[in-house]
Amino acid sequence: MMLSRTMYQEQEEMAAAGPLVAMTMIQAIRSALDIMLGRDDDVVVFGQDVGYFGGVFRCTDGLQTKYGKQRVFDAPISESGIIGAAVGMGAYGLRPVPEIQFADYFYPACDQIVSEAARMRYRSAGDFIAPLTIRMPCGGGIYGGQTHSQSPEAFFTHVCGLRTVMPSNPVDAKGLLIAAIESNDPVIFLEPKRLYNGPFDGYHDRPVVPWSKHPKGQVPEGYYRVPLTSAAVARPGTEVTVLAYGTMVYVAQAAAEAAGVDAEVIDLRSLWPVDLETITESVRRTRRCVVVHEATKTSGFGAELSALVQEHCFYHLEAPVLRVAGWDTPYPHAQEWAYFPGPARVAAALKKVMEG
Repeated sequence: MMLSRTMYQEQEEMAAAGPLVAMTMIQAIRSALDIMLGRDDDVVVFGQDVGYFGGVFRCTDGLQTKYGKQRVFDAPISESGIIGAAVGMGAYGLRPVPEIQFADYFYPACDQIVSEAARMRYRSAGDFIAPLTIRMPCGGGIYGGQTHSQSPEAFFTHVCGLRTVMPSNPVDAKGLLIAAIESNDPVIFLEPKRLYNGPFDGYHDRPVVPWSKHPKGQVPEGYYRVPLTSAAVARPGTEVTVLAYGTMVYVAQAAAEAAGVDAEVIDLRSLWPVDLETITESVRRTRRCVVVHEATKTSGFGAELSALVQEHCFYHLEAPVLRVAGWDTPYPHAQEWAYFPGPARVAAALKKVMEG
């Protein structure tokens, strides 16, 4: 597969970003925040427990000590207040990075995200912008139950004026977060909690693999960016294209091995705007497509991806596009792994699409 100009630029920036250092996704996110706080005095980080405590997942640990309470600070338990303040900061000229402690709790901030941040540039005819990056831990696999396991990405991709990003590894997390903070658009930065400390292929009964034993756990120490509109090929293949993001990237790879199918796994990274060129090039070549995500199936982002593939690749398809997703229920604590779209369900879809 030929490298695009964007991919060449990404590799060049990484090569110039200094030596590789072993990092978890938590450490990579902290490194990105550290670099941007140091490079730009307009960057501020705030949210529930992100200051003194260092965040519930420790992504901001030590940053308040280094940069002070005016740059990294705690906020009340008020998501609408956190995002409302961030919108005002952005219009004033700052680059705020607010954190919603769990993505499940973004709902009280919907008006500020949808009606204010996403519309700021449009409604002011370009006089004002909202350059805020809203970090949200998301997804399940940690026994968080219905209020700490949701994957609400489809809500954000539906809103004009927002960028939506979900990294699957420490290298991308750092580069995407730096690019998001530098963007003049509001960016929803979703962080799969199950991937914070290591890749997860869906086999919950097997030993955990740390990022230190994975190639994507070797992160350039310095400044670099990953373009916000670029997907990546996580696994080359010839028989079927799997579109995935976040935790499902590793589940899809494990499923391909289990099914004995030569699947090409595309890690979307940027959900919207989506890298349509990479998607269509792959699907037209493999002639089959399976879409995988952890969120509920009905009206999930997979429906949009399926429609895009059908619109742009219809005459190349040898079988209908299939979707594997969470069930249309709240995330159940007691039946975590029955809900989670694991390798068995994805492998079954791969075998079915190959029969079409």
